[in-house]
Amino acid sequence: MQNTESLVYEVEKLDAPIELDANWNKDPWNAIASLSVDNFMGDKPAHFPHVEAKVAYDDAAIYVIFLVRDQYVRAVRDTHQEGVYKDSCVEFFFSPAEDSEDGYFNLEMNCGGTMLFHHQSANRENKLDISPDNVDKIEVAHSLPKVVDPEIQEPTVWTVEYRIPFEILEEYHAMKPPVAGSIWKSNFYKCADETSHPHWLTWSPIDFPKPNFHLPAFFGTLKFTP
Repeated sequence: MQNTESLVYEVEKLDAPIELDANWNKDPWNAIASLSVDNFMGDKPAHFPHVEAKVAYDDAAIYVIFLVRDQYVRAVRDTHQEGVYKDSCVEFFFSPAEDSEDGYFNLEMNCGGTMLFHHQSANRENKLDISPDNVDKIEVAHSLPKVVDPEIQEPTVWTVEYRIPFEILEEYHAMKPPVAGSIWKSNFYKCADETSHPHWLTWSPIDFPKPNFHLPAFFGTLKFTP
């Protein structure tokens, strides 16, 4: 059964920056709770990956790591801002505010670490590509090769980890870096549109008849802790 209520995730403050290496089993991630991307859109998929994510922050950036226990894994897009959602992909959509009235970001990343990163004022409206210079400021680590083709048919575990500097976000959205008590709205997704076993999974459930991740009204809540 799917969850029916918007969810809340507490984002912990770091004492020091995380060294990115795509290792899920390390400190400080070991002490940070994960969220589960275990709702779905459309028909329940025959292949239902197990997906977890963790989020943390410091004064300069927000950190995200995904763990995916997957199968039928494929990634052929190797240039940023290509359609990585067609590959084996995890996504972080977020509005750095208590609502999404001023728009939201969507950062979509395939298992090879290639990303699509946009800001838009509403559902696919006034879309802006994050500039190449700013994309290059996002540190990324991934456990699989940049290109995965042919598709991996057997069960496979993969991770992606990244750091988004707040200075990037401030160029596209009127905001201040979060502090203890700050609230952002967000959702986390897993998809694989052009693999042999497509699926559309969500953290915060979305009540809509067909797959569509661009529905900020259904975002869950990120609550930043001291």
